[in-house]
Amino acid sequence: MISKNLFLQGIFPFDGIGMEKPVPLHSELAHFVPDGVVNQTLYFRGGNTSSELIAVVLMRDGVPMRYFPIGAKGDVHVPLRVVEDIEGGSMIELYIAAPAGVRGSVVVDLGMVEH
Repeated sequence: MISKNLFLQGIFPFDGIGMEKPVPLHSELAHFVPDGVVNQTLYFRGGNTSSELIAVVLMRDGVPMRYFPIGAKGDVHVPLRVVEDIEGGSMIELYIAAPAGVRGSVVVDLGMVEH
């Protein structure tokens, strides 16, 4: 069995519209798991340049799977100790939730493996 490492990563600006309203962060932060493949998310690293708490939300098929809160001008590294299989045919995306009117940039690095 061959494993393939995948990453959703980059630095992206955002405009908050409300903590309760996660929105897609950028089109580059979406991945379709091919049929016949199992995906596992292994870790998340993130940084936040704004002066407010934000959250990056890992979505699977439009449903929140994990929330990664990032403090004001802070960073976080979350090794996912309990990984779950994401079956082929699923869409994985990173969304952002930020207070209305808050602007900033977020650094994201989501590490995954597929086999």
